[in-house]
Amino acid sequence: MLETVRWKRMNGTDLLPGKLRIIDQTKLPKELVFLELDEIGEIVAAIKRLSVRGAPAIGCAAALGLAATAQHIETDSAERFIAEVETLAEKLAASRPTAVNLFWALNRSLSHLIRCDISDVSELKRELLREALAILEEDIGMCRAIGEHGENLIAENAGILTHCNAGALATGDFGTALSPMYAAHEQGRVFTVYSDETRPLLQGSRLTAWELNRAGIDVVTICDNMAAQVMKEGKIDLVMVGSDRIAANGDAANKIGTYGLAVLAKHHGIPFYVAAPTSTIDASLAHGGLIPIEIRDPAEVGAAEGVRVYNPAFDVTPNGLISGIITENGLHRPPYHFH
Repeated sequence: MLETVRWKRMNGTDLLPGKLRIIDQTKLPKELVFLELDEIGEIVAAIKRLSVRGAPAIGCAAALGLAATAQHIETDSAERFIAEVETLAEKLAASRPTAVNLFWALNRSLSHLIRCDISDVSELKRELLREALAILEEDIGMCRAIGEHGENLIAENAGILTHCNAGALATGDFGTALSPMYAAHEQGRVFTVYSDETRPLLQGSRLTAWELNRAGIDVVTICDNMAAQVMKEGKIDLVMVGSDRIAANGDAANKIGTYGLAVLAKHHGIPFYVAAPTSTIDASLAHGGLIPIEIRDPAEVGAAEGVRVYNPAFDVTPNGLISGIITENGLHRPPYHFH
C-alpha cells in the first residue's frame, strides 16, 4: 500500500530528529516523488499547493508537520515551548479552510501537549510526535474498518462511480471511499470503477485512476460531464465518494462536482454513499450551509484573458441525497444525527 504520509527517522531507531515524509501528489502520475519536510513554511506550502491532500491525510500531515517543526524550537521553558507550538499550529491551520481533520488533528496535538504536565522540553517534543504517530495509526485502523463496513455494498461485476481521490493518496492507508473497493478486491470480487476526471485539477484521472490501476483494480476514467450518460447506459450500480467535512445532520462537503453526481444518482435511482472517518464529522455545525468553502486560485481554471473565474474547491451534498454514510463505526442510514 502507498505510504502517503509517514514519519522519517533521521537517526536510526530514535524518534527524533525526524521529518514529515509525503508523496508529492502534484507530480503524479508521471513521477512518484517523496518530500521530506521539517520547516513550517515548506509544510504550509505543500498543503496549500496540494502536494498532500485529502482530509485524513491533511490531518495526519499537519500533526506530523507540527512535531517536525517543533523539534527546532530552542528554549528550556515548557511554557514558552507550548506557546511557540501554538503559533506553529495557527500557521498550519491557515493553510486550508474546509477539511475539518486539519483543525481536529492540530487541536488534539495541542491538547495532549498541555495535558502532559511535563517540564522537560525535550520530552515534550517527543510527546508531540507520539501523539502525531497515534493519529496516523488510528487513521490507518479507521481506513481498514471503513473498508470492512462498506465492501458488502459492492456486488460482483458492479459498476462504481467515484469522484476526486479518497484512496490511499488521501489518507494514511487504504483510503475512505476507495477502502471498500480495496477490501472487495482482496476478497477476489470483480468490478469496475469509473473515475471522474474531477476538474479543474484532475485528482480523479491523475490520482484515483493511477492508484487503482496500480493495485490491479479495473478502472475507467471519464470526464465529469459524462457521468449522466454513463448512468443512463446502466453502467453504474452505486456512487461512493469521500468527504472533507460532514455536518451534524449528514450534509457532506466534498470536491466540487460531488453534489451534481448526487442529484444525477437520485434521478437514476442509484444509491449514493459517503465514506469518511468520524474525525471528519463536525457536530458543531448543524447543517452544511455552515461549512466554509475554499475558493482557490483562478489560474487553476482555463479561461480567456480578462474573463473572471469563480473556483470553489468544494460543494455540499444535502443529506437527503445520501443513501448512507460509512465510518469506522459502521454504515449509518438516514436520518443522520451526529453528535
